Amino acid sequence: MIFDNGYLLLAGAIMLVSMFVSSKLKSKFAFYSKLQLRNGMSGAEIAKKMLTDYGIRDVEVISTPGMLTDHYNPQNKTVNLSEGVYHQRNAAAAAVAAHEVGHAVQHAKGYEWLQMRSKLVPLVSIASRFSQWVIYGGIAMMASQQATGGGVGRTILIVGLIMFALGTLFSFITLPVEYDASNRALLWLRDKNMVTSEEFDGAQDALKWAARTYVVAALGSLATLLYFMRYLGRD
Repeated sequence: MIFDNGYLLLAGAIMLVSMFVSSKLKSKFAFYSKLQLRNGMSGAEIAKKMLTDYGIRDVEVISTPGMLTDHYNPQNKTVNLSEGVYHQRNAAAAAVAAHEVGHAVQHAKGYEWLQMRSKLVPLVSIASRFSQWVIYGGIAMMASQQATGGGVGRTILIVGLIMFALGTLFSFITLPVEYDASNRALLWLRDKNMVTSEEFDGAQDALKWAARTYVVAALGSLATLLYFMRYLGRD
């Protein structure tokens, strides 16, 4: 049986930890959204100034719908800030805006981990969509072919595991990319005196919890991969 007690326990544990970190992140951003910046700058203004200070003039700062939908798009060179971050003038908005510009700085400087992640995007987008279905199919075929050794099913399982491993690799490559962007953001906020010490502490705390969502995703992906790999040892 694919969904045995071990798998259900693992999936449940990953889901609970993910929900906890996500909930904590939202509460942190809600809390620091009440800490208004003394300089009165909006997230959009913070982003534009940081780009200017780094001499980056070919990146546009735009508003995008949703909450915590902020991201940097290296394809069209845009810093996409959620509506709240774009317009608000608080420590949380400053943290997010500077973090996304941190990715633009990585792009401009040819940061190797960002380049590596970008190259994996096309492969991962396909592999992550089908990997678990291929794994499930391989395990099911191995069970039905148990008497003959499950050769075809085993091959399909290996293919599925390789596809899933690409997603796991992508998750771990994402970690240095995200932490480096946060470090660049916090360094700039502090060195350019953009925030007070209280506002800086809030921005740092908010980004710390944002980074932890990526850590949970990476560890959850690795745990799931290792769980499914154990089927290779079954006869």
